[in-house]
Amino acid sequence: MPERVLLVAPTGRDAALAASVLRSDQIQVTTCSDVSQAVTELGAGAGALLVAMEAMDPGRVQHLARWIARQPAWSDLPVIVFTSASSRDARDIALERLAPLGNVTLLERPLRRTTFVTVVRTALRARQRQYAARDVLVALEHEVAARDQFLAMLGHELRNPLAAIMMALQVTELRAPTNSRELGIVARQSRQLARIVDDLLDVARVTSGKIALHRVIVDLSSLVTKALEALQPEAVKSGITLAWTVPPPGLLVMGDPVRLEQVLANLVGNALKYTPRRGHVWVDLQHAGAEAVLRVRDDGSGIAPDQLRRVFETFAQVDTTLDRSRGGLGLGLTVARSLVAMHGGAIEAFSEGIGKGSEFVVRLPTAVGSSEQEPQDDARRPERRPRRILVIEDGDDNRVALKAALELMGHEVQASADGVEGAEAAIRHAPEVVLVDIGLPGLDGYEVARRIRAARGSRVLLVALTGYGQAEDRRLAIAAGFDVHLTKPVELEALAAVIREGRTRVEDLLLAPGHDVSSGRS
Repeated sequence: MPERVLLVAPTGRDAALAASVLRSDQIQVTTCSDVSQAVTELGAGAGALLVAMEAMDPGRVQHLARWIARQPAWSDLPVIVFTSASSRDARDIALERLAPLGNVTLLERPLRRTTFVTVVRTALRARQRQYAARDVLVALEHEVAARDQFLAMLGHELRNPLAAIMMALQVTELRAPTNSRELGIVARQSRQLARIVDDLLDVARVTSGKIALHRVIVDLSSLVTKALEALQPEAVKSGITLAWTVPPPGLLVMGDPVRLEQVLANLVGNALKYTPRRGHVWVDLQHAGAEAVLRVRDDGSGIAPDQLRRVFETFAQVDTTLDRSRGGLGLGLTVARSLVAMHGGAIEAFSEGIGKGSEFVVRLPTAVGSSEQEPQDDARRPERRPRRILVIEDGDDNRVALKAALELMGHEVQASADGVEGAEAAIRHAPEVVLVDIGLPGLDGYEVARRIRAARGSRVLLVALTGYGQAEDRRLAIAAGFDVHLTKPVELEALAAVIREGRTRVEDLLLAPGHDVSSGRS
């Protein structure tokens, strides 16, 4: 109610006179008996609050100040106070008492009618702009929610065919390992598509705060070394020298190892993308006081000075030429910056200009203590043996490829194409592991999991293997009884590790960057 004025005066006469003046000028007024009633009325909205100084003892000021402190970011309620303080000292005392109210205007009695109405109308115009800003923010929130919903559905629709393609490629490789150039092209481009899909979803989740970090003590030296070893083949294929300097194990940070590896992969991947053949990418990790400092430097295309501040913006790209030879959506650095900030760190970009390479520096606070993640010795590792597995997947290509892959890995596999049949098969044949798609016809994956869990208890490992990868999707999966939530497309190595390790160590699995894994174990 941006045009309503709330009026609090200590006597009926003052209130009646002020209300009469405002109403005669077509201003809507609601008279309140005291500050408490005014605070109640503020909950329904108001354009301004008019209050006499006599009604504002310290207790009532604090009561009103508590409401003002809870205002949303768009709101700055105008408070107009009638005062009889004519001396400068008296005005200073009044302003000091009213300081907690923020947006305060003092009007000295006796008031001129024109002055009074003008001040109120000015306050109402300012308040109307605040309400307009609120409406814009609400509209933006709806747009963001709609965007996130669209991206979630887009991710699901893209991930299902990608999963079938990548699984079929891995089955082909298992059946007849080959160095076929054509198959290599399909595999590389499929992985590129998967990374683009992950970037699209991650930028929406990260910027809206929907990613939950699974924090543990991480040995950053070991993590960086393993991640760079995994990235080395990509550098070799691109004809680029990737070198690194990392201190001995023991540089500890508190963080999510999967997300920290994602930051490094994004930075190194970005450096490789903008460095020509026979170029160089250097990674340096150092312990500097209370910080771990990670530097990723290249001698590639560099960044113009006026572009340095933009490189972390969503969809920003230094390369805007029509050929789009380097590809990508310009999201990797946005995701990296947000993830670093969530870890309490900071990231900066440096370059001496076009053609002079670039450097990205990440600073993370170090942790004190020993790693909570101790490797298991061979005696503690689960027995590696064939498992009885049921695949419940309605997509024909995904189901066929996944069944073939698991059989080539030595497992005994059954498959069902819908939820009702799958749940019955899981109860009747008692498989050790059940892989379940969520978007099933007849009976969705959540209800399938609930029925299986009710009938089989903890004797079965339930794995959600789905294209739905939002945080809420993972929460729903775990709540329905799944032990693990895997997002398509998934590498066979990661799937094999989940099947092999079961629910005993699923949180410790090191999966390829871009794969979301969640466990129901607390």
